[in-house]
Amino acid sequence: MSRAWNFSAGPAALSAEVLMQAAEEMLDWHGCGMSVMEMSHRGKEFGSIIEQAEADLRELLVVPADYAVLFMQGGAIAENAIVPLNLLGKNNRVDFIETGSWSVKSIKEAQRYGDVRVAASSRDETVKQGKYTSIPPVSEWRLRSDAAYLHLCGNETIDGVEYFAWPELDALGVGNVPLVVDMSSHILSRPIDVSRFGLIYAGAQKNIGPAGLTIVIVRRDLLDQAHPLCPSAFHYRTVAENHSMYNTPPTYAIYIAGLIFQWLKRQGGLAEMEKRNIAKAHLLYETLDSSKLYVNHVKHCVRSRMNVPFFLRDESLNETFLEGAKARGLLQLKGHKSVGGMRASIFNAMPIEGVHALVDYLCEFEKEHA
Repeated sequence: MSRAWNFSAGPAALSAEVLMQAAEEMLDWHGCGMSVMEMSHRGKEFGSIIEQAEADLRELLVVPADYAVLFMQGGAIAENAIVPLNLLGKNNRVDFIETGSWSVKSIKEAQRYGDVRVAASSRDETVKQGKYTSIPPVSEWRLRSDAAYLHLCGNETIDGVEYFAWPELDALGVGNVPLVVDMSSHILSRPIDVSRFGLIYAGAQKNIGPAGLTIVIVRRDLLDQAHPLCPSAFHYRTVAENHSMYNTPPTYAIYIAGLIFQWLKRQGGLAEMEKRNIAKAHLLYETLDSSKLYVNHVKHCVRSRMNVPFFLRDESLNETFLEGAKARGLLQLKGHKSVGGMRASIFNAMPIEGVHALVDYLCEFEKEHA
């Protein structure tokens, strides 16, 4: 069987090793006579699966004991509502840093529930292709010391902007304000210090597993900040107290996520994944920067290692480029409809051989259409 190189931004490519293991276990998980899809989430079989998945995730990210790990549903878009419903019950003020399309979505949703301030924005109207190419200097952030939390999008999947340094809130005079970060598209791609954050959330369909699962890692002292109208199924304390099984969780997605966590541990953990991701991103950006046909507008210091948007200077070649890529087994390279151009997503499961295949095609196409 021949598999293509899948550069989709999500649902994204999964480890072939994990897919094969899941296939082998599809009809009969560990001799129990059932598929994981058929198990009761209350049974001991699935209980062991979710417990191991949480333990492995805690090990990979070194999650402190005073943080709850929740397996939820709805993706990051749902969390854009669930987070404010859980954190704005006692104080309805929240600050945002706007760095791309996903920040904008988060801001618009939060405005339904609280007093939202865009404390800084990197939107640049002078840029023709993609309006977000940087992160605003911290010195320009207008933060409120009495905000319920500060929200960032750690990696802008559409715009290709990534935080590599987290703000020192004590130095900014807002040390008591929890930092909330959407890490959907770069979680598990490198080590992080979880204790720096009040809450982390991430849709699974990029670096964790199939669509349908959302990971939330929340400091336990924030579990009692919910608005009275927060639905019980989305109330973090309720979910935590019921070990993510207040309602039926996305069982199969949790099972696959657990296999991914074990695969990451076998690869050497997040430090090793960061080395690989740096190498892949460097190879691709170096090719783009040395080209006269392709361009990436994002400032070098914040270029995403996970999502690499780029544009053909001659946009009339876009469809020809995509057709040629598909013929070579290079799939899902079309950029997001909101910005156009191309985008290569090179999450953990994309090996460097796939990036080499893309780079070879980029060079061949440029020679042909120079």
